[in-house]
Amino acid sequence: MLVIGIAGGTGSGKTTVVKKILERIPSGGVALLPQDSYYWDSSHLPLEERLEINFDHPDSIEWELLIRHIHDLKYGKSIEQPIYSYITCTRAEETNTILPHEVIIVEGILVLGNPKLRKLMDLKIFVDADPDDRLIRVINRDIVERGRSVNKVMERYMHTLKPMHEQFIEPTKRFADLIIPQGGNNHIAIDILTKYIERNLGMKQIQV
Repeated sequence: MLVIGIAGGTGSGKTTVVKKILERIPSGGVALLPQDSYYWDSSHLPLEERLEINFDHPDSIEWELLIRHIHDLKYGKSIEQPIYSYITCTRAEETNTILPHEVIIVEGILVLGNPKLRKLMDLKIFVDADPDDRLIRVINRDIVERGRSVNKVMERYMHTLKPMHEQFIEPTKRFADLIIPQGGNNHIAIDILTKYIERNLGMKQIQV
């Protein structure tokens, strides 16, 4: 089983990179484990406190569950992946059933920062992007998908996203085996990564 970690700042385009890879890989070949699914459940807190959660701090993630799920998949067991809502900042009662696959992609801003998780990865990728480009994407996403105002997005960027990026995300670039600049627009890097995955899938099929 091949485990690939894909990290990068908020709005860097890493989700686009993953999407383009999945579009090219045969259906059923890859299991996706987004870091966002593993935020701690905050349903015990009032909504006002939930909305102030720092999602860019490592303590916001239930790392042990994510790591256990990867181990389970490696041993051929299916997992029940949490479903997290940014609107309510809670986990849903329902879960997504994820079956074992030959390739696992773990994607999220902080996935290269956890040493135990990093040790499970066969390939570590950091998606890089200009800070201004990331900010524009964050504004568009948070307004459209999360119902936040422009002022709220800018306030969160200056007080949370930017300092957390500099403290916890940017430093993990040094752990990457491959750095992809320009995010989802870097077609050459995506081609190389896709071929790498396809080659490993092919080798597994030959061994069988």
